[in-house]
Parts: sequence; structure tokens; C-alpha cells
Amino acid sequence: MRSICLTLPTNRHCPDTVAALGAEAAYAADHFDIDVHLLVLDSCPPADRAAHAAALRRLPAHPRITAHHLDEAAQRDFLARVTARSGSAKPELLLDLMLPDGLSYGACTNRAFLIAAALGCESVHRRDSDSRYQRVDGRTVFPVHHELLSLGERAADAAARVTEPVALPDDLLRRRVAMVGSSFVGELSVDIAQIRDADPAVYHDVVSLWAPEGWSAEQKRALVEESFTGAGTEPFAADRSLLTVVDPMRVDMCNIAFHGPTVSERVPLPPARDTIGSDYFLIHLVHDARLPGVLHNRNIVNYYTGERRTGPGFLAYQTRWAKFLLSMLYFHHVYDRMAEAGDTLLDEHGRARPAAVAALARESTGLDTAENVRRLDALDTAYRRLGGRYAEFADLLAGRRARLLDEARGDMADFALLTEAWEPMVAAARATPVPPPAGQPR
Repeated sequence: MRSICLTLPTNRHCPDTVAALGAEAAYAADHFDIDVHLLVLDSCPPADRAAHAAALRRLPAHPRITAHHLDEAAQRDFLARVTARSGSAKPELLLDLMLPDGLSYGACTNRAFLIAAALGCESVHRRDSDSRYQRVDGRTVFPVHHELLSLGERAADAAARVTEPVALPDDLLRRRVAMVGSSFVGELSVDIAQIRDADPAVYHDVVSLWAPEGWSAEQKRALVEESFTGAGTEPFAADRSLLTVVDPMRVDMCNIAFHGPTVSERVPLPPARDTIGSDYFLIHLVHDARLPGVLHNRNIVNYYTGERRTGPGFLAYQTRWAKFLLSMLYFHHVYDRMAEAGDTLLDEHGRARPAAVAALARESTGLDTAENVRRLDALDTAYRRLGGRYAEFADLLAGRRARLLDEARGDMADFALLTEAWEPMVAAARATPVPPPAGQPR
């Protein structure tokens, strides 16, 4: 019987989400011949961790569900043993990239990838703490339904399990389904709607900064209209699923599953700190390598948490947004090169080749940063037009320009290093015990 890892990384109070994740785990175990490892990676303060632990204890017992609730101390203990066992010459650096002192969207998911490997899981299914499931006619619409129908199957076999005509060329049907995902409905995935409401022209100028600099005005306008809107606002009515090479703009990391042997055990996510979007890299890799995926419509509901709009929360979030914009100089270069590489990103078994990805990431660190200087100039101008706390943030940004430019380049160098070390780390994880499940003594 295969095992899967249904995971929730969180740094905020979310016992209701933990309970909902437990319900999704029960759905998966009841409807499919699998064991579920329900993994909560908890970076919260003690009171919030206690609330999450209580939510896990309240879940009905199930013979094929095991809950794991790991605080950062337990995660660090596991990762320290993995990095030491991996044979790397820089285990302390790897540990810092896996569990940094600061927020990292990529690192928290990388931890889930390694722990899933240690637990013998074939796939990782990620959800977020600031999202919830849709309900229709009294039933909850769980994305894991489509994920387990197809993930890891040969595309030719998965073709019978989707609702729409297959959108894959014949030569890709022998490859395995590497990713199954959907998007979200509700609020924008990036908390910048207040900019749009205050000044649509400034919103256009700010959002267009994540496009390649050489794009035409029309291309940038189209990107702005589509960006961060997910699947819009249309509620779920009936299942639709498509076997295809999935467009990265159609899926979100709050609603995604990866096949470990094909993707997530081969290449990690960029571990950039305080950078929105750093966890989306594998979605692009799957697309550019022409790995089959399934796109479905069990969209998750996205909502905002209040702390983002407090004083410190606002500054932290806007910093993550600015660093996202700077990261795109490097990511666009890597995406373009991956698109050119195509099938050569895969080995003879149809699995992602980490050496190819690491080489492209390292190549990108040699790019001229003049484009990023212009991004910062444009962001400064836009935020000063908005005034108020946006102008205050522009002042803060002005004093950190050189540091932010260096961090954006350094983040890609770190990604290249972690990618080169990833396969030995996964092998080490398989030989490393995970701390005991929730509710059991250590």
C-alpha cells in the first residue's frame, strides 16, 4: 500500500485549518487504498502550537492516518541529522537553508519533502493555513480526490480518469503524471488589492514589474490583468479535470501535489528568505520539462489574515513583495533556459535532472543587476505616488537597496548549492527517523 504526505506548513494560528486537513486526510484514506501521513510543520508560538495539537487530538482515529506535529525544535533535530548524514562538506549551511532564521516559503515546503521521504511517502500534497475548502450541497470539495486519481500514474493510464479530452501529444503519454493542481477563488493571492483600489495606474506599474523587462506594453498589460487572480470568483459546481502540460499561471501552491520520485525528491524549491513566490519553481520545472500534469477545478478559497495589515505586518509583507520582484531577474533567466532545454531537463527515466537545474541557477547569478536597480527605482516612484505608509516603506526600501540587490543574487546561489546537495539529502532522510507522531512521547 502506498503512502502519501498531506502537509500544512504554518506560522499562524489555524486550528480550524488543521481540523479541515484532518477531514481531507480521512476522505483520502476512505476513498483510496493508501496510508496518509498528515504532517503539520509548526513555526508558531507555544500557545498557537498548543491549539494545533489540540485540534489534531480531536481528529477521529483512523487506522490508515498518522498525524505528525513537528515544532521547529523537532524539525531542526531531524534536519541536523539529515544534513550530517548527507555527506555534504557544508552541513551547517544546508541546515540554515532548510530552516532559516526568518520566513521562507520554499524552505518550509522543502522540509515537508524531506520528511515525506523519511516516512516512505510517494507524494506530497500541500495546503496553506490562510485558505479553506469549498462546500457544495453539504459536502466539502477536497482537492486530494483528483490528486490521488492520477499522480504518479503513466499519463496513458491517467487519461481515463480525467473529464476533458487529453491535451497531450502521444510522445508524452508514457511519462508519469508529475503534478496535480488547481488554483483558488476569493481574494488576490498577493495582498496588494489596496494598491489597486487606491490607484489602478500605480497598481499596473507595480504589478508589471514582475514581467521580463523586454516585454511589450501589451504583454505587460495582459499579465497585470491575469496576475494573482487565481480562478476568479466562480464557485465549484461540478468536477472538471484535464491531462496536459499545466500552465504555471493556472495552479497555486496552496492547492498542489507533486510526485516525489519524478520531481520533489530530485529538485528542491528555492530557499529564499522573505520572498513571495519562491516556492513556485517546481511548477515551472514540470511545465518546461514537458512532464504531464492534471489541472482540475477543486479550487481552494483564499483569504487574508489580519496581521498582514498591521504596521509590522505591512512592512514585512511589502518587503517580501519587493524581494519577489527582484528575484524575477534570475527566475526569468532560468525559466527561459529551461524552456529551451525542454526534454533534456529529464533523465532516461523521465525524472528531473538536478544537475541541469543547478547549472542554470548558478549561471543566472552572473547577470547584470542594472535591471533590478531600475525595478527598485520604479517601485520607489510608485509607492511615493501612493503616499502614506507606502511612502514610508519607500524610505525604508531606499536604505536597503544594496543589501536587497545582493540578497536576490545570493538567494539563487543558495538554490544552486541546495539543488546540488538535494539527492544525497533525500537519501539521508530515508535513513533518518522522524520524531514521534503527535500525541506520542518522544
